[in-house]
Amino acid sequence: MSALVPRFFGDMTDWLELEFPLRAGHMIRVEDLMTEHEYVLRAELAGIDPEKDVQLSIENGILTIHAERKEEIQTRHRTEFRYGMLQRSVRLPANADEQHVTAKFGKGILEVTVPLKAIEPTAKQITIAKAE
Repeated sequence: MSALVPRFFGDMTDWLELEFPLRAGHMIRVEDLMTEHEYVLRAELAGIDPEKDVQLSIENGILTIHAERKEEIQTRHRTEFRYGMLQRSVRLPANADEQHVTAKFGKGILEVTVPLKAIEPTAKQITIAKAE
């Protein structure tokens, strides 16, 4: 019985990785880092041609990566690769400079760099007039 528990839970890990609510396609694995000057998002896209199969867009402060991994027809015994549409959307920081975003691709990793603007103070001083 104790040998079945890890096996049972090990088989359930795939559904824990799904994006909720479920969408057509699979979620791209990402990691991000924010410094004082930039927000960097790294996406795992192994086996995908970035020039043909990846689109990157920003709309209303949301960065979306859309990719497609095409399945090669061949006889195989087992595959855990995910084929078809892959997508991931992340909300950018409020001070993101959306006009100067850059992206590069190497060794199966898409790296998107978003410069951050200086945060402007939102507080406003109000002059108090002397009552007569």
